[in-house]
Amino acid sequence: MRKLTVLICFNFWIIGLIAQGGRTFSLQEAIAYGLNNSIDIRDAQLEVTDADQRVIEAKSIGIPHLDFKSSYNYYFKLPVTILPDELVFPGGSNEVNFGTRNTFDFGLEFSTLLFDGSYFTGLEAAKYYTNQARLSLDSKRNEVRNSIRDAYLPALIIKENGKILDKNIENLKRLFFETKELYKAGFVEQLDVDRLELSLANLDAEKENLDHQNQLVLNYLKFVMGYPVEQEIGVSDNLDLLLSIPSDEELTGVIDYSERAEYKVVQSAIKLNELNVERFKDGYLPQLLAFGAYNWNWQGNKFKDGSWFDTGLVGLQLNVPIFDGFDKKAKVQRAQLQLEMVKNRRTRLENAIELQIYNARTNYKNAQQRLADRKKNLVLAEKIYQTSKIKYREGVGSSLEITTAEQGLFQAQANYVNARYDVLVAKTELDKALGQ
Repeated sequence: MRKLTVLICFNFWIIGLIAQGGRTFSLQEAIAYGLNNSIDIRDAQLEVTDADQRVIEAKSIGIPHLDFKSSYNYYFKLPVTILPDELVFPGGSNEVNFGTRNTFDFGLEFSTLLFDGSYFTGLEAAKYYTNQARLSLDSKRNEVRNSIRDAYLPALIIKENGKILDKNIENLKRLFFETKELYKAGFVEQLDVDRLELSLANLDAEKENLDHQNQLVLNYLKFVMGYPVEQEIGVSDNLDLLLSIPSDEELTGVIDYSERAEYKVVQSAIKLNELNVERFKDGYLPQLLAFGAYNWNWQGNKFKDGSWFDTGLVGLQLNVPIFDGFDKKAKVQRAQLQLEMVKNRRTRLENAIELQIYNARTNYKNAQQRLADRKKNLVLAEKIYQTSKIKYREGVGSSLEITTAEQGLFQAQANYVNARYDVLVAKTELDKALGQ
């Protein structure tokens, strides 16, 4: 019976976990989840599929076409033809009806493009369009990856602050208990107890506020990951695991624009616009087509006395543009203007990338220096706090002194954690700027 009870409880526990649906993610796991569930990436993938279909659509223009056509006509009033007078018998009418009341025909029509300069240019452009769609997909993946990084790091810093705050609360509770015991023994005043109680209450309030902030930050992380907002989520990384030192090449190396996905997209756009100019220029070239048809035709006034006839033909059609009211000239000029604008976009992007990398490198160096300074301050604050505690317990220090040292330690701890966070953010921004 006891085993059955344990089994039932275990099943309810499993069901509760499934219903809650909570998961904990490392940064890489969060990125992988977001890449698989992002609606923006799904849209970009659909754009790639659409681009593939555009290539097929462009190719179809040069592939031979074969059509079946059929029609039936019933002339409830036959058309009238006026014959010349010399063909009309004396006293007769020159109005004659030609044709039968019922006609039915069907046949096959064939056509193919033999030469069209703009066709081959358009086909190449369609392939580049597909390539650009894939580059846009890569760029969108980078955007999602960076968004998840930006949302994950605040959750991580709150988690680290929470650990430090819990430790401080635990230490302060221990000191508060010792102080109350000393007060009962008559060694300290009520004021000493009250000061520690107030400090403990302030830490509890700060912990509650931190929990509220944590929930808001995690909700935003769920949003950028595409994670269900009603389910619980947690972060498993810590700052030490993510704090990696950049190489000398990353801090001082030559800038490579091609590492940035958006730069590749602009480069592809330039090639597309160059092909667009060429395509409109090819519009001045002649176009040659081949065609053929074979038809069967039935004619008769009544269905029982009709006759079948068949016809067939093949031919060539040459289209030579002579004058189109300057339409193609205007299109070529507009395409050249679009090309120049895209090239200007590339120049602006190069300048922006240079500035972004320069600022990211500078910010990282400054963040590293601040971290070193904050670490020194934290060591000093811990030393002051420990000394104040020893003096207080030996009766040569005051509660005000230990409270002041305690506040200095808490501030130094917060500054140190924030400095580590700033280094991590600076490294992340450097990675973004370098296209990593």
